[in-house]
Formats: sequence, structure tokens, C-alpha cells
Amino acid sequence: MPPKQRKIAIMGYRSVGKSSLSIQFVEGQFVDSYDPTIENTFTKSTRVNGQEYELKLVDTAGQDEYSIFPAQYSMDIHGYVLVYSITSSKSFEVVQIIYDKLLDMTGKVHVPIVLVGNKTDLHMERMISTEEGKRLADSWKAAFLETSAKQNESVADIFHTALLEIEKANGNVQEKSSCVIS
Repeated sequence: MPPKQRKIAIMGYRSVGKSSLSIQFVEGQFVDSYDPTIENTFTKSTRVNGQEYELKLVDTAGQDEYSIFPAQYSMDIHGYVLVYSITSSKSFEVVQIIYDKLLDMTGKVHVPIVLVGNKTDLHMERMISTEEGKRLADSWKAAFLETSAKQNESVADIFHTALLEIEKANGNVQEKSSCVIS
């Protein structure tokens, strides 16, 4: 079976760790100082449930509450990873604004999304509780993870979960491996 091509956009307020998560996943290293003003695309092959994926990650330049949602992020993108930092209430607000704009732009009721609370290594500075993150994701019917790009905590899970959410949205859901011959 040829690999499935999937494109995922990573969005969020600036400095929440979007690039750090992408680079940690793709290259296996933590990069702290990364030019935040540029959009970058990373490619990685990965396998989920025995299916090969050719994954393109569009690491966006960061949004704020005033950003116009760029049209190119609503076309040709299969799923979204919306990132906030658990140490920043502002980034948590912004992620909700991005979500609303995203639904407006795509015109869809449900978009495959993984909500990510990054920077769990800074637990002393935590401002957004796990419960709050979970509650928001539930209200969106989105998947939810907390991660640390720095410690490579749950980073690969983000993208594997995103791929599963995309499959689910496409109706290719393998809840249990039950063979049905029709």
C-alpha cells in the first residue's frame, strides 16, 4: 500500500513551542531558539496502525487574536494541531480564537483537531490546569494531550493522534479490528 499523504497545520500563539514540537518530532532534538517569524514545512514518514503516512507539518508563524486566518491554512490541510503553553493564559485564549476562525474559514462543523498543552516541564509556572485543557478539547470534540517538547514527552503522540482523528473524520475508523466481509 502506498503511504497516505497527510498535511497537518500547527497553529497557536507565538512562543508556545510549535516549532520545538515539530523539530522534536521530525529530527528528535529540542531547539529552543528558532526564528519564530517564518512558516516552515517539515516532512516525516510515520506509521500508525500499520498504515504508512507521508506527513507534512506546516509549522505556522504563530497567530494572535488579531491575525486574519490565512486562507492557505483552510485548504488542502487534513488536520490541525492547536498548541498553547500551560504557563500562559493568553496562549489559551488565543487558541480558542484560532479555533473559532478555523471553523469559520473551513465552513465545517467538525475539523480533525488535537489540542496540545505544551511545556509541562515548567510545572511550577503552570497557569492552565489539565482539566481546563481537557474541558476545552471536549467542547470541541477534539483530542487532547499535554506535552513537553523539551523532554520529548508525548510529542510523537500528537501527530499519531492527529492522524487517527483525520482517519476518523474521513470515516475510515478502525474502532476495533473486526473483519467485516460485505
